[in-house]
Parts: sequence; structure tokens; C-alpha cells
Amino acid sequence: MSDNFPASYDPDTILVSVAWPYANGPFHAGHVSGVYLPADTFARFQRTRGRKVLMVSGSDCHGTPITLRAERENRTPQEVVNEFHTSFLKTFNRLGIEFDLFTKTLTENHYAVTQDMFLRLLEHGYIYREKMIGAYSPSLSRFLPDRYVEGECYNCHFGRARGDQCDNCGILVDPQKLINPYSVVDRQTIEFRETEHFFLDLAKLEPSLRDWINSYDRDYWRNNTTQFTLNWLNQGLRGRAITRDLEWGVPIPLDDPSFKDKRIYVWFDAVIGYFSASKEWSQRQGKPELWENWWHSGKDGKLPARQYYFLGKDNIPFHTIIWPAMLIGYGELNLPFDVPASEFMNLEGDQMSTSRNWAIWLPDIEERYQPDAIRYYMTAIAPETRDSSWSWKDFVAKINNELIGTYGNFINRVLNPLQKNFGGIVPTPDELDESDRKLLTDAQETFARVTELLEGVHLRDALKEVMALASLGNGYLEEKSPWKVIKQDVQRAGTTYYVAAQIANALKVMSYPFLPFSAEKLHELLGFEPGNPEVSSYSGVAEDGVIKIPAFAAWALEPVPAGQVLPPPSALFIKLEPTVADEELALLNANKIEK
Repeated sequence: MSDNFPASYDPDTILVSVAWPYANGPFHAGHVSGVYLPADTFARFQRTRGRKVLMVSGSDCHGTPITLRAERENRTPQEVVNEFHTSFLKTFNRLGIEFDLFTKTLTENHYAVTQDMFLRLLEHGYIYREKMIGAYSPSLSRFLPDRYVEGECYNCHFGRARGDQCDNCGILVDPQKLINPYSVVDRQTIEFRETEHFFLDLAKLEPSLRDWINSYDRDYWRNNTTQFTLNWLNQGLRGRAITRDLEWGVPIPLDDPSFKDKRIYVWFDAVIGYFSASKEWSQRQGKPELWENWWHSGKDGKLPARQYYFLGKDNIPFHTIIWPAMLIGYGELNLPFDVPASEFMNLEGDQMSTSRNWAIWLPDIEERYQPDAIRYYMTAIAPETRDSSWSWKDFVAKINNELIGTYGNFINRVLNPLQKNFGGIVPTPDELDESDRKLLTDAQETFARVTELLEGVHLRDALKEVMALASLGNGYLEEKSPWKVIKQDVQRAGTTYYVAAQIANALKVMSYPFLPFSAEKLHELLGFEPGNPEVSSYSGVAEDGVIKIPAFAAWALEPVPAGQVLPPPSALFIKLEPTVADEELALLNANKIEK
């Protein structure tokens, strides 16, 4: 164990850092299923355990995709950012994805924190100046960022490879090697000229990075995270430019005329957003130093907080190599504990593509389907360890057969008879028999497994366990057949429904991180008081409101007491018509752009 890195972490202080989306278009299912929904599920679980959770993110406002869209639509970058930042917040609200703060990289606070990071790294000798060759447009009389350059890929010969990456074969592109490169602004030929920039000295930081990686066993990291990280390290690290010839971005904080028209590169400033957002959140609480609980490594003898970074696999090296290197170079800040990166989600077996309009757009589907239906399907097929594919036929099948047919059906089979045959009052049980006790034991064992899986960010498997308990509940009712028994033995039937009510309550608790809307409704249907944000032991302030943590949100299986009065039952979920899949597929194909 290196003296520089902690042997253990504080289990009760957790930072949930969520990748910053480019504010250049609405969310599609791939974004949400792989990043924002799992982050919310994990944060909800940890909050119910009474842990101090800080979940932050925001709109990445400085990427070239934003300026490209602005130029194409004859708008300012600020106008584009404002439109999609608002769109993001609406999606989060409708799906119940709750941040302590979802901000922007355009704030004065973010600029100040980014510039401080730059200056500290420069002071510590981890930033240097060097000349490089950049793409230059003679027709526009300016240097071009990589994304403003396209050409034929020198690896796979795809005709529209970008200057930073080829979307066809996936390689990171050297723009100078592109065949017949041109500017995407005016389609004119470009040339390459010398320009000076600042570089992050990753080679100098590599020994410290290796010490950190080797400081303790990371067998809890996902395999893709580990492999991406080791591959980068094994190739050897070299300096990486952190400034660009741009007008849109964080200004370089130096009094040097030669850098007046250059800006800090977006990949450098975006990862700093987790840090700057934590500081902004603290300021909003009226406690400017509160951020230190999640960021200062072992201050005053305290164990460092656990930091989790939720992102797509294409962003892994930025969060396991570059961002840790920046934190090490800055000094005295916590390093990532876990980076649960997701694979990609496809659509009907084909790669999602925004340019071809081959995607499931969240602002579209959230108008037509219940939020918990969307959350359930996205988690059930989550691309945690391998690529997955959204299928409309599968969507309808999973909602109707699993969410409704298994989970919703069990709840109905408990609540409706209690209302009809027991006046909406939970009956007092007789002595429990072996099958009663076994089901209650099954619930406790399921609870333990779900807890362990959620703690390890194995969300898809945790949801499977919840659904398996619902199946056991249905099997128990079939075995007991209380609708028959009640004709001869009301007390025995009442005992069965009492036990089933305990299972319904267990499902409520365990489903809450995944299905918060229906869990809150079920809480009330089981006769408990409605949720109240004020009772939470730890609540944060989102940009658009208070995080809503319901009254029942304690991670424990408390009983539904005998004698509890239940309100009239109603269905948790809306069944989908069989025609939905064909209708959605037709709409999808009608709007597809062929290229």
C-alpha cells in the first residue's frame, strides 16, 4: 500500500459524479440508460441508507458540437446551451432523476475553479508550452478544432471521419493523417500550420498514477473500466494539449497576448465540473466549505469519501487516467473510488445515430409512457457489462409481462382482496406455517442480496432479484389459494394476506431506487402516510427544486401492522396495447434519415 493513497474509505460519505452532457441536443435512451438513470438509482439507494450523498453534474457548454450547431442554425452558442439545458432538466424531472445540483460550465464559479486548477498545475510543473501542428482554414483565416475537420479515415476509409474520432471504426484520429481533409464549415480544403498550446504533462504524472492504480485491489471495478485504463497505461502516457484555438470556452488565465484568442480545451474543463459543481452546491447551502467533506483526502483524520463516476465507456480514460492525474497534480483532493462505466445501447440491433435520427428521444417517449415503465425497461436491459439493444417489441413484452404481469399483478392480488373481503384492514395473523415463514425468510434473503448488488453498482441484477421476489409472491398465493380458503376459514385466508402484505411492502422498499413513482404510490396504498421531503436525514437542493425523499425511505423491511387501514386500491401501471410496438417501429423508420 502506497503512503500516498488511502487503504479505506468512509462508507457514509458518497459523491455521485455524473458525466456532463454536451448541451447540443436532447437526450436519447443511450445517454440515460447508461449514465443518468444508474446514477440516480445508486444515489437513491444510498440516500435511503442514511448516507451523505452529493450527486452533481451539469451541461457541458463548451464543446465544439455546440458551436457547430450554433453556426449551422445561425444562433449563438449561449442560445443553443439554454435550449438543451432546459430540455435536460425537463427529462430529469419527468423521469425522477434527482441531482443535488445540475449546473452549467458557463458559471463564474466554474470558470474560477477551472482557472485555479490550470494555474495550480502550472505552478506544480505539470503544464508546459509546446508548438504543435493544427488544422487551419485559409478560406476562414482561422485554426479549426478537430471536430471542425472531416475527411476519409486512413484506417477504414470511411468517408466522413471526424478530426478527433472515426465513428465507423472507432479509432482516435490524427487529423493530419486524414485523406483529403476539409472544413465542415464551408467544405473547403484545409492545411496544417504550427500553433502553440499548453499541455498536461501526463508522462510526468504517470508514476504517481501507477502508484494509485496499484495501491489497492480494484476487483470491484467493471472489466471494461479496468481494461481501458490498463491499455492506456501500458501504451505509455505523453503530454496532451489542454488549450485550443477557440473563441468559445474558459479563458486562459495568463497575461500573455499570444494566448488571447485561445481557450482551455473542453475535455480539461469538463472533468473539473464535478469539483466546481460541488463548490457551487456548498455556496448555495450557505456553507462554502461543505464541499470539503467529499473532496479533501483524509482531512482531520477522517477517511476520504467514496467518489463514484457514472459515464459511458468512451469516457473511461478521461476519468481513470486524465482526471486522476489532474487531481494528483493539484494535490490534497480525493481520487475516484469507482468508475462504473456503461457500454453502449443500440436500437433494434443497429447502432444509435443522432445524425441518422435513429434513436429513442427521451422528450418524445416520456410524453407517452409512464416514467417507471421507462425506468424499468432501461434498467432491465442496461448496458452495464456489454452492449444492449432497445427493441420496441421487447419493451412492450417486458412492461406487460414482467412489470405488470409479475409485479403489478402480485400487488393487485393482495390489495384487491384485502379491500373486498377484509374491509381494507390488514388482518391479524394466526400462527404462521412453514410456507408463510419461508416466504418471509425469502424476502429477508432477497433484501440482503439486493443490498449487496446495489452497493456494488450491479443494478440490473438487483432489479432481477426484486422481480424474482414478486414471482415468489405470486407462487405463494397460488399455493395458498386464499380466495378458496376464505369460504371455509377466514382466519387462515387472512394470515395469507397478512404475509402477502409484508411481501408487498418489501417490494416497495426494494423497488424504490428503480421505480420511485410507483413505490411512493404503493407506500400510500399500504396505508402509510404520504412521502414528505422534510423527514429525510439528508436532502439537497436541485437547480429546480428540493430533492423529494419520501417518508418511507429507510433501507429496512418494516412490517405492515395488523389493523392498518388501506385506501381503495388502484393499479400501479398502465398496460400497453399490443399494437404499440408496430406503431413505434413505423414511426422510427418513417423519421430515419438515410445517408
